Amino acid sequence: MAAAEAKEPEARNRRGRGKPNHLIGEKSPYLLQHAYNPVAWYPWGEAAFAKARKESKPIFLSIGYSTCHWCHVMEKESFSNPGIAAVMNKYLVSIKVDREERPDVDGIYMAAATGAGWGGGWPLSMWLTPELKPFFGGTYFPPDARFGRPGFKQILERVAEVWKTRREDVRSDAERVAKALEQYSRVEGRSGPLNPEALDKAFAGYKESFVSSKGGFGGAPKFPMPVNQNFLLRYYARSKDKKALDMVAHALKEMAKGGIYDQVGGGFHRYSTDDKWHIPHFEKMLYDNAQLAANYLDAYQATKDPEFARVARETLDYVLRDMTHPEGGFYSAEDADSLPPELAGKVEDVGHEHRSEGAFYIWPKGELLRILGKDAGEIFSYRYGVEPGGNAESDPQGEFKGKNILYLAHTIPETARKFGKSEADVGRILEEAKRKVLEIRAARPRPQRDDKVLSDWNGLMISANARAAQILDDARYLDAAQKSAAFIRTRLYGEKANRLHRRWREGERKVSGLAVDYALLTQGLIDLYEATFDVEWLNWAVQLSEAQLKLFYDPEKGGFYQTAPGHDKNLLIRSMDDSDNVIPAASSVAALNFLRLAQFTDRKDFRQAAEKTLTRFGAQMAQQPRSLPQMLVALDYALSKTKQIIIAGNLQSPDTREMVRQVQSRFIPNKILMVVDEGKNKEAFLRWLPFLKGVGRIKGKATAYVCVDYACELPTNDPRTFETILDDKQPNGR
Repeated sequence: MAAAEAKEPEARNRRGRGKPNHLIGEKSPYLLQHAYNPVAWYPWGEAAFAKARKESKPIFLSIGYSTCHWCHVMEKESFSNPGIAAVMNKYLVSIKVDREERPDVDGIYMAAATGAGWGGGWPLSMWLTPELKPFFGGTYFPPDARFGRPGFKQILERVAEVWKTRREDVRSDAERVAKALEQYSRVEGRSGPLNPEALDKAFAGYKESFVSSKGGFGGAPKFPMPVNQNFLLRYYARSKDKKALDMVAHALKEMAKGGIYDQVGGGFHRYSTDDKWHIPHFEKMLYDNAQLAANYLDAYQATKDPEFARVARETLDYVLRDMTHPEGGFYSAEDADSLPPELAGKVEDVGHEHRSEGAFYIWPKGELLRILGKDAGEIFSYRYGVEPGGNAESDPQGEFKGKNILYLAHTIPETARKFGKSEADVGRILEEAKRKVLEIRAARPRPQRDDKVLSDWNGLMISANARAAQILDDARYLDAAQKSAAFIRTRLYGEKANRLHRRWREGERKVSGLAVDYALLTQGLIDLYEATFDVEWLNWAVQLSEAQLKLFYDPEKGGFYQTAPGHDKNLLIRSMDDSDNVIPAASSVAALNFLRLAQFTDRKDFRQAAEKTLTRFGAQMAQQPRSLPQMLVALDYALSKTKQIIIAGNLQSPDTREMVRQVQSRFIPNKILMVVDEGKNKEAFLRWLPFLKGVGRIKGKATAYVCVDYACELPTNDPRTFETILDDKQPNGR
């Protein structure tokens, strides 16, 4: 079923509604949402900076993203207000930045805001000197004083007064903040030896903070944080401590039961506003869904619980259905807000004046009964927690009144007992009901979709689809991963210069690639090789890694800077991420990539770069391990005896495919998998691994070689013997 088309960016719908500002020529959906504000917005660039210097005005820097709810609120309340805009235009040079296009700019000013105690989040509101040094900031401000916050207009007028009367004091304050930023950017004092105790300490911390009654980790607001689950899954593989697997399995199951998961259409919302995963903030981000799908796939491998496979499949199917460019790139996000269906056709759906949080996803019980009929409707309502008066336990904005956020309130067996039916009958009724509800929902006004294509987020989704193709044996996901990789290669990569760009939209590529773009795309390509065994994907991963070393690596101390030298002369610092958040740090991802590629290529420079990076953060991992869960995954890989699994065989032959399936059905994270046969594929590997010259099929059958540090077990063409080797058991009882 085709989903309803998402809306074009806001500026497209506002032609003729006043004079556009300097954002009108931009491609960012977020910037275009503000292109018809009465504020004289500029994009980040020399035109704005030159104006501020020439007129000796402070800069107001506003950073957000197109699916940010409070960004919409501030746009509606303040930036669309002619009175407030007049004050901004008189006293300030105002700049808009899309944080998803420019995480480098966002990261610097977010660090300044949090370090200075001004708060952190989006929209990020910062006041800068004409030299771009921050002297005051915050996040969302209401137009007038409320919620215990000063009014935005008051702040604007106060800043103008202070700039006029105490300019040198302001510059002095800005200088202090800039110096603190410079100190922060050095990432000093974190180095130390690579110690497995850091892994144990991290696990102990997660175990202590785990609350099963609250669905896992953290209080409200509750973010999925896929990097935490990723670490725990790998800790389980290392230690065989079942508590690690149990914690991950419980958290993943509770998320999949909650309202944070789209029970009808698949995919995860960004976070839960309560501590039980029930009431989500409804925006959907590509990076969350990619990482969560991968974690559900790993959990399925580790437990064989089909529920994890179901959620992974539904999540990826959502992305393929609603978040994929016709030629293969993956879009970035869907908004939380949309026009309530009861207003469709009654008001103009322009801007966010009439849109409300979650309107696309929530249901009055009466509507569900009309769609499904009384019998099926009551079964569906019981299963998904639907109440006549609505089921939202908290609703601070009054947007969920009388409506229901679907969640798994009862199991299939409970539902079958309640209605005196067999589980099979209830399952069929619910599947048909979901299909009908999804079809009706698709005709509702959709949340706005941010259709820019980002290299790093696409890398994450390439990984997820490649992993799904391996584990679920579904060619659709392999096709999606390959199409995305080809899309990035064609539109965001320069083959001759071996350089990556960050963002593509409507034919335009923009922003030189950041370290995280190279790192996450490389990760996706390595995973894609292990799904296709096409060595060209591995070649590209090696080329990108060589570029990453040249552009971002600190050869003296290890680690990867966010930007390349000369990336943007206007940035106050050249920063290096020192924590894994909703998106892991470039250094963490790169360390694991280089370790994996070193196994494939035996390149010492790759191995050394990984080890030096891990050493740079060695003390931080030992003292604050939960700040770097993805780097702990790389540390685990570095300290493990990684399996090199080589299958000599033809991928078209059933015996080769069966050996590949045996590997892909097992949760063996610290491994590489190669399929080699005589011909071009083997020749490509021989330049890296000369020992492969002696690898070949025995008696014409697919033959497996399982090696550690290129020392191999006796080759076998017997599937049962291969299984025992994979399971670390001695063949034939030896």
